[in-house]
Amino acid sequence: MIETIQQFNPVMQAFLATLFTWALTAAGAAIVFFTRTVNQKFMDSTLGFAAGVMIAASFWSLLAPGLDMAEELGQLPWLTAVIGFMGGGLFMRLTDRFLPHLHIGLEMKDSEGVQTSWQRSTLLVLAITLHNIPEGLAVGVAFGAVAANLPSATIGGALALAIGIGIQNFPEGAAVSMPLRREGVGRGKAFLMGQASGIVEPIAGVLGALFVLNMRGVLPYALCFAAGAMIFVVVEELIPESQRNHANIDTVTIATMLGFSVMMILDVALG
Repeated sequence: MIETIQQFNPVMQAFLATLFTWALTAAGAAIVFFTRTVNQKFMDSTLGFAAGVMIAASFWSLLAPGLDMAEELGQLPWLTAVIGFMGGGLFMRLTDRFLPHLHIGLEMKDSEGVQTSWQRSTLLVLAITLHNIPEGLAVGVAFGAVAANLPSATIGGALALAIGIGIQNFPEGAAVSMPLRREGVGRGKAFLMGQASGIVEPIAGVLGALFVLNMRGVLPYALCFAAGAMIFVVVEELIPESQRNHANIDTVTIATMLGFSVMMILDVALG
């Protein structure tokens, strides 16, 4: 796999990798064709699993390489990491503040962002789309970093990140399509809206790769920025949503640890 993807330029690598993550979002959304209901404990656990993957990816695939790159480029590693990490969090806070969206399981009165007359289904899709932005960006920056020929950036590590994010995108697709189906939306429309939440990833991936390709000095900041954005999503959205039902907290916690372990194994084995 590594030899095959190395034949392409970094932008194409990022595009293909994020097409893969989008495809798994669509696969998750396709569950709507086979059932109308999914066990709530299962849904909560998959969100917890996704949180674990993103936490592990933030460190193993983004922050740690970012720190190493900062040192290799003669920067002050801790300062670079803090600036990038907090910048990513602040970016997501501003996006969260202004982009209209509605988290799964909440009423319309609990929608966030600027006031709008958009339908509930649109706001649900935008909620998932919101946290797919840093995921696509992270993959794009990771592949762009490989082109800088720094020892801490490897094609295996970038692939591990794409695979991990793809795995956790599967439940995210279902997390959009299944609630829409329960509310009476047709299977076809529920699927289309579920997979549409992942379309931003190839866009963000290509932009991320293009941004860092000719700006070697910003690579450590970009990696830490993506990590901060992902941690914001985990803490602000995934963990609270996965633990909304207190009866499932222990199961969700184990699922979160499992997700972390899977991503850690992928990164260490491939990176």
